[in-house]
Amino acid sequence: MKYSEAQKEATARYNKKAYDWINIFVKKGERQKIKDFAASQGKSLNRFICDAIETEMNRHNETE
Repeated sequence: MKYSEAQKEATARYNKKAYDWINIFVKKGERQKIKDFAASQGKSLNRFICDAIETEMNRHNETE
């Protein structure tokens, strides 16, 4: 089944309403290394980064 323009627009509207965006910069080649590592953990790149941030924040809060 083809992904229609209406579906694309609806998805874009939902994403704009439901999510904040964070852009990060990494050195050339690092993105693929991180993506490959995330895949080896059974995660998407986005999920891996979000989990890493959450883990670090929790660790920080536990030490306060």
